[in-house]
Amino acid sequence: MTSYRENRATLEEYLATYDRAVEIGIGRRTDLAATLVEADVSVTATDITRRAVPGAVEFITDDVVDPDLAVYEGADVIYARNLPPELHRPTLEVAERVGADFLFTTLGGDQPAIPVERRTVREGTLYVARSDGAPR
Repeated sequence: MTSYRENRATLEEYLATYDRAVEIGIGRRTDLAATLVEADVSVTATDITRRAVPGAVEFITDDVVDPDLAVYEGADVIYARNLPPELHRPTLEVAERVGADFLFTTLGGDQPAIPVERRTVREGTLYVARSDGAPR
């Protein structure tokens, strides 16, 4: 059963519980990374194309399909917004290799392509990836 607190939580509130985060595919939406930095989370943003990010957010050009694992080492969480299904498995593999949690949202009707635990947040559904589908 989902608690009231869970239903009212935001994506930012979930991610603010981590010390070091890596955002996959930041694109032009830098608001979440900026909010996390304000909450004292160290954030590294990645994308396959150079992107402008707020000053306190580190940016590294990287492709999660062919990753430089050094970018992700030391992260407590790897997260992505509107992550397409074809990137679910590669991102989970990176998270597992570096020992990080993997949380993400999808676009519209896209369903997760990997085992997940669903959490309801104000913005919709937050997926917590599980390599075997079992909660941690």
